[in-house]
Amino acid sequence: MNHRPRKRFGQNFLHDPVVIGKIVSAVNPASEDMLFEIGPGQGAITVPLLAAAGELSVVELDRDLIGPLQRQCAGIGKLVIHNADALTFDFCQFAQDAPLRVVGNLPYNISTPLLFHLLEQHHCIRDMHFMLQKEVVDRMAAVPGTRQYGRLSIMLQYRCKVIPLFNIGPEAFDPPPKVESAFVRLEPYEQPRVQVTDEARFEQLVKQAFSQRRKTLRNTLRDMVDAGAMTELGIDPSARAETLAIEDFATLANHFCNT
Repeated sequence: MNHRPRKRFGQNFLHDPVVIGKIVSAVNPASEDMLFEIGPGQGAITVPLLAAAGELSVVELDRDLIGPLQRQCAGIGKLVIHNADALTFDFCQFAQDAPLRVVGNLPYNISTPLLFHLLEQHHCIRDMHFMLQKEVVDRMAAVPGTRQYGRLSIMLQYRCKVIPLFNIGPEAFDPPPKVESAFVRLEPYEQPRVQVTDEARFEQLVKQAFSQRRKTLRNTLRDMVDAGAMTELGIDPSARAETLAIEDFATLANHFCNT
């Protein structure tokens, strides 16, 4: 497929056959799966996924890729192409018979908002497998007390089990990105990892707590939970947000909802 990668779409096309094989093996597609690929690009993993599953739906924003992709996949299986923006796409409308399995080489410039968009549809998704900037995957899987730990870590781990699988070097792509990549699996929980009274307020509190990372909770959350209440809840108001576990944020958010 002769297509010049477009910077505005964040296109870096995968071409390494070894990496492609590892990805398909990790996804392990089956004929009964409801598979969705985000950003199939030049079809590097589209073709082997389609061959294994027999049917595959894809979401592709760049309309110039659609014709070549259709021709490349002709005769391999049933390929359904949605020319749409994944950031606004309603995936759940296609999960009538079974939960979706979502796969993709996510454009680095929209990876975080796209992850949050998919989290909103977690109830219709069985699992997700993504290529992302390694720094983003490190943040997704980070634990309290580390530099990478933050809002993305908490909100993803609240809803999903995050499993980093393997790293991918720049040479596996065309053009090579200036960063390392990684492949990660997300498995949504049937029930959230912790119980919160109001998810919107939980997210609001987490976002506020990390709005100024160097400040203490006493300062960042002063309009939500006062220092005295934090102490009564067993949380040190002089601590910084990155030291708190998800359970601690749930405790603070639930108190915030009840005041």
